[in-house]
Amino acid sequence: MRDFFSREYWRELFKQPAVRWNFIYILILTILSLVLGFYINWLLGAMILLVTLLGSQLSINRLRTIVVDAHEYLADLTYQIEQGQQEALLEMPLGMILMNKQGEIQWINPYMAKYFDLKIVVGKKLKDVDSELAKLENEHRNDKAPAIVTWQDRQFEFLVQKDNHVIYMMDVTNYEEISKRYKQQQIFLGNIYLDNYVELTQGMSDSDVSNLHNYVTSEISKWAVENHLLMKVIDDDNYLIIGHQISLKRLEEKKFKILDIIRENTSKQNSPVTLSVGIAYGENDLIKLADTAQNNLDLALGRGGDQVVVRGHGSETRFYGGKTNPMEKRTRVRARMISQALQELMAQADQLFVMGHKNPDMDSLGACLGIRRIAAMNNRECWIVVDDEQTHSDIQRLLKQMDNYQEIKEHVITPEEALEKVTPNSLLVMVDHAKKGITIAPELYERLQNRLVIIDHHRRGEEFPENPLLVYIEPYASSTCELITEMFEYQPREGKGLNKLETTAMLTGIQIDTKSFTKSAGTRTFDAASYLRSAGADGMMIQMFMKENADSFMKRNHLISRAELNDSIAICAGEDNQIYDPVTAAQAADMLLQVNGIEASFVITKRADGMVCISARSMGDVNVQLIMEKMGGGGHLANAATQIKGATIPEVKQTLIDQLNKTEDDSSEETTEE
Repeated sequence: MRDFFSREYWRELFKQPAVRWNFIYILILTILSLVLGFYINWLLGAMILLVTLLGSQLSINRLRTIVVDAHEYLADLTYQIEQGQQEALLEMPLGMILMNKQGEIQWINPYMAKYFDLKIVVGKKLKDVDSELAKLENEHRNDKAPAIVTWQDRQFEFLVQKDNHVIYMMDVTNYEEISKRYKQQQIFLGNIYLDNYVELTQGMSDSDVSNLHNYVTSEISKWAVENHLLMKVIDDDNYLIIGHQISLKRLEEKKFKILDIIRENTSKQNSPVTLSVGIAYGENDLIKLADTAQNNLDLALGRGGDQVVVRGHGSETRFYGGKTNPMEKRTRVRARMISQALQELMAQADQLFVMGHKNPDMDSLGACLGIRRIAAMNNRECWIVVDDEQTHSDIQRLLKQMDNYQEIKEHVITPEEALEKVTPNSLLVMVDHAKKGITIAPELYERLQNRLVIIDHHRRGEEFPENPLLVYIEPYASSTCELITEMFEYQPREGKGLNKLETTAMLTGIQIDTKSFTKSAGTRTFDAASYLRSAGADGMMIQMFMKENADSFMKRNHLISRAELNDSIAICAGEDNQIYDPVTAAQAADMLLQVNGIEASFVITKRADGMVCISARSMGDVNVQLIMEKMGGGGHLANAATQIKGATIPEVKQTLIDQLNKTEDDSSEETTEE
């Protein structure tokens, strides 16, 4: 009340422009009214003066009441807010730790005190009170949003206000448990496929087929019951499994031992059955979940079978199994179907482009020559895309031999020329690879990625084109040249067949990839080689292609001399300032396997483009494909490689050693579990 009559109160009030101008307007109107009233009649003026005085008195009284009430309300509200803040700091279920710049605790609220067992912590440094909490504060001090951390066997929402030196902690253990149970109870779908069931049962009696099917179904059913899964038989060689993610986690921890059980037990009966499994999770839409599971199964089959592919929505793909060499199970029916499908795609295209991988080998370029001849037999023009700057000595000799075959030479172009010739209706054929990252002409791939055919004999990896028109991937084949050779049986007879250079290049590709028919060579491999030989392949020309120059020979022997032997594994690292041809490195890796006791070899070298490469080979007991995949590469179980950018040879060597040690530890754990 005293404030209302104080000079300071009215001074502060009149500092506001609205109040000041309103007061001036009212004062002017009042004076004018009084002057006008007294001018007309003194009685009228007296009445106006009386009304003005009464109105002023009433206004002052009303204003006084409002000010007093407002003051009392604000005082009461301020008290309640301060009281609420104090009670909130003391009672709310949110831990607070206030520190100074030196990391000493200045104050904690009662909620937080119970986690320190009511010990005196004020005035002490956080790291001296609780080193684990100090470590969390240091790790999350720059976080913009709360993080979920574990402390004292509880889970907290943890936030550090670095500028104010305050830690906020809210116990969310119960909520995290609910979230964990929700995730564990989410559904996963899986497709199980018997890789070679059809091939195995073709020569069996009905009773043997029935016994084999009953055994496999019984084992899968028992495995499903033990792991709380629902199993449904879809076909003789196809099963559906449904379960919760908590069961999937246990299966992954056991690394899907069902694959080993069925393979080993059926092998004892001379009818080895292998499984391929595709599993999907993390998707609420069951249709999308089923599609992803099928795609994962396709990926497992494309990688050679006998393995499990697990992939969830937005997560990385995980692989299990793949310990055995894929068994030959191609049929001529599939080769004929692929051949016919390729002819139909050629008929719809105005021209074809065929290309292999960077640093092409004989299998890659031989396959390109085979596709060009198939296109010619179907009256379609086909261009072979080759980068002359990325060729080894054997490829250079092959390109030189093309001078004697003008028709072929005219159709060998560079990536830049291909970009000038390409049209939206062109067809691109990628041979001996299925990765954009290693293709000769990435820009051409970008232009024709929706008009794409893939023919390859390597296991399918994650980096795979999204929308190819036709895919022919057979990890069971020795080489891409073998796959393409089989297609010639189904081409138009009126077209001109393979010439001497083409047959020789393709047979050389098969011979190099099979190490002169000693590795990955099945009956179909010899059939393809026999066909090429009868079509005019020249043995002397093959020897000429396979010769190496003196520089490569010396470099290869120098690499081998640097090999370090560790039990059954040989690791060979070139100098960090020395450039090696990838073919030379691959040859060194192959030759190291000829040393008695060596089961796997790894040769690390630097390429001309600065990338560090690893050529990996094994006799079959060591799965070099899985090791190379974990380092960003891929390949076959016994033949794989990777390229690493921005690293030195010693760094890559150490990474490889760490990966080998980890793989050995995992194998030891599996042996212990068994």
